[in-house]
Amino acid sequence: MSQSILFITPPFTQMNTPYPATAVLKGFMNGRGVKCWQVDLGVEVVGGLFSGEGLERVFGEIGGRADGRTGGQADEWTGERVSGSAGERWEHVRRMVALQDQYISTVGLVVEFLRGRKPELAHVICGGRWLPEGSRFGQMTDLDHDFGHMGLHDRAKHLATLYLEDIADLIVHTIDPHFGFSRYAERLGRSAASFDELHEALEHPGSLVDSLMIELLEEKINAHRPTMVAITVPFPGNLYSALKCGQWLRKNHPGIKIAMGGGFVNTELRSLADPRVFDFVDFITLDDGEAPLLHLVQHLDGERPVELLKRTFARVNGAVTWFNGSQEPDVAEKDKGTPDYSGLPLDKYLSVIEVANPMHRLWSDGRWNKLMLAHGCYWGKCTFCDVTLDYIKRYEPGHPAQICDRMEAIIAQTGQHGFHFTDEAAPPALLREVALEILRRKLTVVWWTNIRFEKSFTPDLCQLLKASGCIAVSGGLEVASDRILKMINKGVTVTQVARVAGNFTRAGIMVHAYLMYGFPTQSAQETVDSLEVVRQLFMHGVVQSGFWHQFAMTAHSPVGLDPQRFGVEKENTPPGTFANNDLIPIDRTGCDHAQFSDGLKKSLYNYMHGICFDFPLQEWFDFRIPRTTVPASFVSNILANDQQENPASHAKVFWTGTLPTITFHTRQKKGKPLPSARITVQTHQQEVIIQATEAVGNWLEVVFSQLLPGKLAPMTFAEFEASFTAHNLKDFAGFMDGTTVKGLCDCGLIFV
Repeated sequence: MSQSILFITPPFTQMNTPYPATAVLKGFMNGRGVKCWQVDLGVEVVGGLFSGEGLERVFGEIGGRADGRTGGQADEWTGERVSGSAGERWEHVRRMVALQDQYISTVGLVVEFLRGRKPELAHVICGGRWLPEGSRFGQMTDLDHDFGHMGLHDRAKHLATLYLEDIADLIVHTIDPHFGFSRYAERLGRSAASFDELHEALEHPGSLVDSLMIELLEEKINAHRPTMVAITVPFPGNLYSALKCGQWLRKNHPGIKIAMGGGFVNTELRSLADPRVFDFVDFITLDDGEAPLLHLVQHLDGERPVELLKRTFARVNGAVTWFNGSQEPDVAEKDKGTPDYSGLPLDKYLSVIEVANPMHRLWSDGRWNKLMLAHGCYWGKCTFCDVTLDYIKRYEPGHPAQICDRMEAIIAQTGQHGFHFTDEAAPPALLREVALEILRRKLTVVWWTNIRFEKSFTPDLCQLLKASGCIAVSGGLEVASDRILKMINKGVTVTQVARVAGNFTRAGIMVHAYLMYGFPTQSAQETVDSLEVVRQLFMHGVVQSGFWHQFAMTAHSPVGLDPQRFGVEKENTPPGTFANNDLIPIDRTGCDHAQFSDGLKKSLYNYMHGICFDFPLQEWFDFRIPRTTVPASFVSNILANDQQENPASHAKVFWTGTLPTITFHTRQKKGKPLPSARITVQTHQQEVIIQATEAVGNWLEVVFSQLLPGKLAPMTFAEFEASFTAHNLKDFAGFMDGTTVKGLCDCGLIFV
């Protein structure tokens, strides 16, 4: 094919790891013979801005001098002092301008430290006399409590993160109000039913951040000379910069075709009607990008008429036109190829610690190779979710062997063994098979993913996932009310969530809970009761992290499509010509859900730090709330009565520990010789000795080799019982309830 593509992730997504869209599409296009490259302009802009030269440009644009007068574009910070929060910002800006030499001389070294180089700087960062400290440092919590006395490196990462956030605040307050580390001009893209405000912003001269982005884009265009640029817009905070890139390309390289797609586009622009958008791009594609992009390449090569494109908007004769005449199916997961991270500056990503929460830091600290186990959601029924859209409704699981092949290829390519499986909800059965395949191959990986708190996650399955490298899961508890969970069609109960969270926690896997308030018809009483359940889950240590968000009604969810069925109305506003996804709900109950926001977040912050469990719930709110109706022992009773069922007959039996040695001896019991077996297991921490009868020992000598994960036809629980009986052993139920099996399960015997 004659076309060549430059894939772009525009500012900003994450600082610590690449967003995977361009790597996925590049991997697919590699297999179709299309020459392509990729660039993460976000991490490149951060690298350019947070450098000695970059800060010289920042302070130069502010016009600051040591006397604290900022002048220039920042008129707010000149002249007389002002009161309130604006006055406080003025003081912080003035202080940072006065310390500009210290910022310029230290910023490059701080960035290198956060890139994993120069670890020795942790000592001076924590010493308190090297980094200039701005307003963010005034928000620090007790670092000894958060990081302990030995967490020097993590403490330094946290302080270095605060230092960068101070600089980011300076940029926001003086030269670019749109700036943000993980989003840029997000407000312009969020709920933008009209293109007017965004269009007006694009017509203005760019900021310093825009200039840096365009300089980097120009370098990439000159280096690669692509015929097409494909821009992914995963979030509202990428939209402005994506269109700014398109604007520059249109003016300076009119021959390059520009395509745009991604998560934001897929959900927000499905009814796009404003032709002005195509002043900045040529094509906008929806849903999975592989087939639409391949069709575009064929079209530009003259091999496919425009009418036979797939899910693509373009402007024809001044009007937005939809082309979807292709009859070819989407590319199957197995045919998409392995994501290709080549060309991305993997050594430039920054590991930051914004808050001292072990689960939250997974999003911002460390490099994670992002991979999907399956396309779509195996459940696909939650009523608040976009279940009618392709990325949710078309469920297609991957094959465990192919998934592990891709993991090995990515490890070889990136040198990183960490994976984030980005599925909407990872299927338990597929997770089991992937975990077994990891163990068969003896891969050393660390991974985390999103789940539903369903009963399939038994204690044994959680132990298997842990053995394969799982360190954390995140799942939707949503509203901790069985009535609301039923309306959501979550397929779980509060009791089930508590039990499953306990299973993960006991296996040593961290649990993060997504929490929701303000679902249609939810009462103040249900919100308070939900908070009480959350308090108890944290108090008993079965959930370690969480995040509250207010219910948002979207156009493609069951609630948005049929709001009256859920006791809510949507605001009667005419559809816009640009983004049409977010709807404004009108709750008939009249409950003011927004008033709970601060109290819910404040209480959760403390619970995540393991404190304030004895505070009455009223303490978190500045208005009267009803008393909770949830018993104080609700969660503890669930955990105490968590009786595990016997494995199903078709459950697989595995030994995941080191192969035991079995010796035989005779011991005395009530003065009589008793032939016995001693099972010795070397765990990672210690040597464990388990006693068994001689007959059981003889049987285990035979059966252990059949239980290793490498077996192609693993033994079922029914076969395990039959083997027990075939060796003339009796009372299998008593054996399963006995101390021998308990000891073996503690060391690696699992039934999944």
